[in-house]
Amino acid sequence: MSDDSMPPMSGEPVETDGVYRNEWGREVELDRGDLFPADSQLGTTEWELTEFRFDNHHEGRTDPRLVPKKNDINKMGKIENPRRQIDRGKK
Repeated sequence: MSDDSMPPMSGEPVETDGVYRNEWGREVELDRGDLFPADSQLGTTEWELTEFRFDNHHEGRTDPRLVPKKNDINKMGKIENPRRQIDRGKK
């Protein structure tokens, strides 16, 4: 988006990856460097950034590397998973 705080218009380059919405509420996911599309009914239209794109766990699942497994300890007794705790008996 430009420094003069005017919303981007159709035909201008996209500066930030994300989801954009036009004046009629049509949402489009655009990448940096793409051009803002014209609306089929409005023609040239203004676009507003509604959501940034992040690389994260959008599915809501825990990273499988952080889930403890049954056999997290190898034969040498080394801890393979950092979240695994070893019971060393009486302390």
